[in-house]
Amino acid sequence: MIAELGAKHDSLMPLLSAMFREFQEFTKKKPEGILSKSKVKIVNRLLTDVLTIVDAEPSRPFLDLLDEEDLPQNSDVLLMLGQFVAAMEGFHQKYWGYDSFAREQRWHMKEK
Repeated sequence: MIAELGAKHDSLMPLLSAMFREFQEFTKKKPEGILSKSKVKIVNRLLTDVLTIVDAEPSRPFLDLLDEEDLPQNSDVLLMLGQFVAAMEGFHQKYWGYDSFAREQRWHMKEK
């Protein structure tokens, strides 16, 4: 199961990182800028998939989707995306490592 979640992590982390960088730029230009409903849906679609990866992790209670009714500001989204990036980095750190038996880096169940 961790290997499956690891593969999903590997496919979603570049997208999450790119989205985080984009919102860093948006926030520099217009921190109080309000997101459109379509952007909130795009962000939430990615974050929903990320939540399936970190669902059993201790960071999960601190991760929420964006409210589609009360449209957030760029700075709010940046803060939330930063939390998701940190959760994904924690997942990677916890479950990715060197397997001395297989002599390779891989996803594993053993906690560090």
